[in-house]
Amino acid sequence: MFCIETVSKEHLGEIAEIENACFAQPWSQKSLELLLGEQATALVATVDGRVAGYVGMTYVLDEGQITNLGVLPEARRHGIGKALMLELERVALQKGIYFLSLEVRESNSAARSLYCSLGWSECGIRKNFYTQPLENAIVMTREIPKTD
Repeated sequence: MFCIETVSKEHLGEIAEIENACFAQPWSQKSLELLLGEQATALVATVDGRVAGYVGMTYVLDEGQITNLGVLPEARRHGIGKALMLELERVALQKGIYFLSLEVRESNSAARSLYCSLGWSECGIRKNFYTQPLENAIVMTREIPKTD
C-alpha cells in the first residue's frame, strides 16, 4: 500500500534517485527544487516511508504543464502512477487549473496508455524533442471538467 503527499524539500534526494532510475536525462536535485516553487506543485507516493514515485507540475493561470511522472521500476504496475495523476488532477482543480499538457516519448507505450486511460488526448508531435536517444515527443492534453 502507498500514501500520497505533497513534496517537501526532504523528498528531493529520493526523487532525484527516481529520476536517475527512470530517465535518460534526469533532472538534478537542484533542478528538482523548481517543484517547491510558487507556480509549481508536486506529489510523492511513499511505500513504508520511502518515495516510490512522484509527479510534478508547473502552472500559469489556469494551465498546467506536467514536468515528470516517475515510478521506481520495482514499484510499477501497482497503480502508483495512476493514483499520482488522479491526485494531481484534484489538486489542479483546487488551484483553478483546468487544462493540462505534457510530453511523452513516442516509444513509451506504457505511459501513453496510462494517460489515455485517464482521459488524455494525443494532439501533436514535437520532432526530435528528446535526446539520448533522439526521439519525438507526443504532446498530450487533458481538459479537467469544472465541478460546481
